[in-house]
Amino acid sequence: MLGVSRILSVNLAVPEPNPAKGGLTGINKQPVDHLVSVRAPGPKTTGLHTGLVGDQIYDIQNHGGDDQAVYAYAREDYDWWQARLTRRLANGLFGENLTTEGVDVNGAVIGELWRIGPRLVLQPTFGRIPCSTFQHKMGEPRWLKTFTRSVRPGAYLRVVEPGEVWAGDPVTVLDRPPHGVTIAQAFRAYMTETELLPGLLAIDGLPDDLRATFEERLPKRRPAPPTTSAR
Repeated sequence: MLGVSRILSVNLAVPEPNPAKGGLTGINKQPVDHLVSVRAPGPKTTGLHTGLVGDQIYDIQNHGGDDQAVYAYAREDYDWWQARLTRRLANGLFGENLTTEGVDVNGAVIGELWRIGPRLVLQPTFGRIPCSTFQHKMGEPRWLKTFTRSVRPGAYLRVVEPGEVWAGDPVTVLDRPPHGVTIAQAFRAYMTETELLPGLLAIDGLPDDLRATFEERLPKRRPAPPTTSAR
């Protein structure tokens, strides 16, 4: 994308009741105007859950952990949605920690490295899989299918080097793997076009965790019927 690549806002959870699943949810994230520390949270269910100090995750079975330590969504994609939903969409509404500007989040190659500010390094891992909590939050008919079809999932990121993040920090791509599989391509193959998975699995240098995710989603082959000898 042209222009400056930067963090437009850093968003932390303001817990609210979750009518979709019961209990509380941290999907309601609001921009903050202070420096936020970011570190690897550890395992999904037993670690710190979120990568941002001060953030909160309640559905620890499906969210958080090292591979979903941070969630980023592009302001440009929000603007695209605004034009179609004819309503204002504020930063943090989709539950992202980092709202970006000038960053091709969905076009990021899985495994590339983002330098944010002076020290923080993050790595895109996969796209966001929509859930019932997201559906209720948006209040849009058939939102899960609409969001999936758009192929604008935003990116989960792992923390490669801890640091701090603040609104306005520049984002620089330090390294981009040669396999070329993007967040959008992987999301589309996983969610709606499983026929693409064998081709993606054949690519050299695919990260092991992504390869395992793809293999789990491969269409199951029916066993061949037993053969009987002619009499």
